[in-house]
Amino acid sequence: MWKLPDEILFASDAELLALWGAGMLVLAALCSLMERRRMKRAQINRIGWVPWTGLFLTFAVIGGGLLAVAVPAMFNPG
Repeated sequence: MWKLPDEILFASDAELLALWGAGMLVLAALCSLMERRRMKRAQINRIGWVPWTGLFLTFAVIGGGLLAVAVPAMFNPG
């Protein structure tokens, strides 16, 4: 079984929120890339079924909110 690195194991709540927020923004970027790929498809009739724009908005708002909460706490521990 694998162990968590000490930097994550002993991280503060603010650091964990920042990591989750950054992960959500990475997922939002991936959704944006997939939406761009869907828009440039070769066969116009194959529209797909994944709502990439909605997923992008969801991940971006959650990630931005988590970072907005975490960053002030990281710079002002107390």
